[in-house]
Amino acid sequence: MELIRNKAIFIALIVLAILPVVSLFPTGLPITHDGQDHVARIANFYQNLSEGNIIPRWAGNLNWGYGHPILEFLYPLPSYIASLFHFIGFSLVDSIKIVFGLGMTLSFFFMYLWLSQFSSRYASLLGAVLYAYAPYRFVELYVRGDIGENLAFAFIPLVLFFIYRIYKDKNTNNIFLGGFSLAFLILSHNAISLMFVPFILAYCVYLIWLSKFNKYLILNTLFLILVGFSLSAFFWIPGLFEGKYTLRNIVTKGTYASSFVAFKNLIYGQWNYGITGQFTVQFGLFQWISLILSPAVFIKFKKNKEKSYLLLILIAFTVAAIFLMLPISNFIWERIILLQNFQFPWRFLAIVVFSTSVLGALLIDAVPDKFKAKLTILSIIIILAISSFYWKPKGYLHKSESFYTGIYYSTTDTGESAPIWSVRFMEKLPNASLEVIDGDAIVKEIERKSTYHKYRLVVNKPTLFRENTLYFPGWEIKANGEPLKVEFQNMTYRGVMLFNLSKGNYIVEAIYKETKLRLLADVISLVSLGNILGGLFLLFLFKKYKIHNNV
Repeated sequence: MELIRNKAIFIALIVLAILPVVSLFPTGLPITHDGQDHVARIANFYQNLSEGNIIPRWAGNLNWGYGHPILEFLYPLPSYIASLFHFIGFSLVDSIKIVFGLGMTLSFFFMYLWLSQFSSRYASLLGAVLYAYAPYRFVELYVRGDIGENLAFAFIPLVLFFIYRIYKDKNTNNIFLGGFSLAFLILSHNAISLMFVPFILAYCVYLIWLSKFNKYLILNTLFLILVGFSLSAFFWIPGLFEGKYTLRNIVTKGTYASSFVAFKNLIYGQWNYGITGQFTVQFGLFQWISLILSPAVFIKFKKNKEKSYLLLILIAFTVAAIFLMLPISNFIWERIILLQNFQFPWRFLAIVVFSTSVLGALLIDAVPDKFKAKLTILSIIIILAISSFYWKPKGYLHKSESFYTGIYYSTTDTGESAPIWSVRFMEKLPNASLEVIDGDAIVKEIERKSTYHKYRLVVNKPTLFRENTLYFPGWEIKANGEPLKVEFQNMTYRGVMLFNLSKGNYIVEAIYKETKLRLLADVISLVSLGNILGGLFLLFLFKKYKIHNNV
């Protein structure tokens, strides 16, 4: 009987993980707010990789061909994964859809995996269903088309799983795997990872307290966090400190004020594919039931320290997330600039999706054993019936691959990543890659890559040139190997690179390099990865030696 039950749970897991992503199977790109732009970004990302840029930061074909630094500030993990699938033969669109599908299915499995460490299989199953089938998850998948947020949901429970395993046993692998999971979360989405870091830290403190401040647990959770942040340093350090060179704070300032939600809309909102203020921000029926009944569940588990204190943490984070989505929290948003970078208060639905899923699992655990299976099955059937209307996009887009790989007439963002000395968006194609503004010269383009442009120039008299690429720290121009002075704040040609040459013949190169800060961040990540791989190898050799010598 137990074997049959386990098989039934396994089959249920597979079916329930696949159902939400079935609408990704038809040909074409689901029509979403950001889907098309994500394909264009990843096309530029893949082009960088194919040219040997292991850490892509510059999108050369975006912004009408003037290029854009968005890749430096855009979560890179979805692009790396999509690029891998594109490399092995999938189209760009299919590669994107695979990443969307992985985000949804892995979040389901990883939530079940984490919950199963301290909950019954039925509670874990319902918690995973609540996590994957929350209305907001389908908004992410089929309305907004946010590939980063969707993928980040997979790594939140995985990080918590490895932290819990460190609490339960002393297997060193959990530390490194947890560190990689945290790095993947950070690399999946800036805002979501920042939003969940406080919960992850609170979870660590909670387990440390349960362990009666065990030194092993303290040191190893700190090491896990260090590994996660150091592995992802190549992304978050430049993203954090070089944001001052962009329009980020200007563009995002005040955006939040028009994106607060009414409390009644958190309870129910009709499904639609509209923009902010139109798509539903409802929690979901069973999410509300889980939250409302959580005080009763707390009373049920008040003698169980592990579950009762977890309940308190979850309730606290849920209430805080709800508060930050409502207009009443405006005074906090006004004072915290970092909070404004989230742009939309409804983004805190991510916290609610997670917390109410765990609360739902704990609710099932509080039910007498004889009712667990029936209540779980009934709940899942109702959830499937309600959410089945959300499992599809409003249509599919069919465009050729060249549409995404060629010059793209957009920055793919709202201008927040544009250099602060440039215009927010370019509006037309340049006449040429390198133009003569004043003087007399013959220009021949020899080579053009994302981060390297090469020209042969015959200059007949002193000439002012315009390299039609936006300037951003890291760009430099050389003539016959010698660096030139570059002007990029000319009010007539805002943001693009201007330079002068006297009479003569030149080989001119425009090169995008790593700044000192980016190079430092790269080294931190590389050294961290090398130390981890080296440590694991030495650990493997040590274990092999012990086995061979029966130590």
